[in-house]
Order: sequence, then structure tokens, then C-alpha cells
Amino acid sequence: MPAYHSALNEEPDVRQVGNMSILPIKSKFRGPAPQAEPSQADIIDETLDLFRANSLFRNFEIKGPADRLLIVIILFVSDCLAKIGTSRTVPSKIEATKSLNTLAVDNFPVPGDATFALNSHYAPPGSRADADYLRTYLVQVRQELAARLVEILYADGSGKPSKWWMSFQKRRFMSRSLAT
Repeated sequence: MPAYHSALNEEPDVRQVGNMSILPIKSKFRGPAPQAEPSQADIIDETLDLFRANSLFRNFEIKGPADRLLIVIILFVSDCLAKIGTSRTVPSKIEATKSLNTLAVDNFPVPGDATFALNSHYAPPGSRADADYLRTYLVQVRQELAARLVEILYADGSGKPSKWWMSFQKRRFMSRSLAT
């Protein structure tokens, strides 16, 4: 059974940095990301929908530039779940929000950096300006994803994260992690 790929691979007129798409997102955070239509699903919605199914796969065939972005975001979701799961006590929704927002804005490698885990599958940005643009775009995507993930994890109102979602904290998509 093949992994699930992004439906946004065939989007026309999408900017690319290296060989990764810069897709529009619905965001309440400031950043360079283009604004998506509020009625349509964006790459973050797609990632949250496909995360649990794709995290079971060890291999993933990249079919387009949106798949490269999907991989980076799925790996970040794994890191978020691991961060929440390794807390000494079960974090409240507010504590989880603070923790994941800090994780989202922490310094992280982008394609082309020596410490980026998947450099063999990604082209480096063409210039320093493109690398900076990609980093700020990914910070905005990570912040928005962290906010939406907390809403999903604590949706039942019990004050504890969803056991169903937390059961994926030790699963590693493609046996990789973005954490250094």
C-alpha cells in the first residue's frame, strides 16, 4: 500500500525555493506565506489529515514539490508529539501551547544546511535571500501547525492530550526526525 501524497503537487503558479513549494496557508501569524482561501484546505490541514496514516510508512516516494513540504511538516508534527509526550507531567493546554510555540520558533536547519536530516532529497535554496525566506516561511508554518495541533490534541475538553494522537509520539515517519 503506497503512502498518501499531497493533493497540492499540481497547483499552478506556486513559488519554489530549492525544490520545495511555498504554498498558501490560513494563518493568524505574521510571515511571508501567501494567504489561502478560508473555505479550502491548506497544506497544514492536509498534513494533520495524513499524519497518522503516513507515519506508519518507512518509505515515501516524492511525487512533487508539495510532497517535500509535506514531509518536513509531518516530521515537525512528530517532534511536537514527542515534546508533549516527554514532559514529566501531562501538560495542560496552555503549557502545551507555550512549549510547542517555543519549539516552532527555535532555530532549526533548512535544506542546504549541513545538519538538515534529508539533504539528499532536497535542493538547497539558490541564494541567501531564498534561504532566509524559506526559514521565515517555515517558522510561520510551524507556528500555525503547533496552534492547530494543540486544538486537536485538547479538543475533548478533559485537559489532557488525546491518547489516540499521543500513541503516535514514538512513531517516526521514514525513521527520521528533524530534532538535532
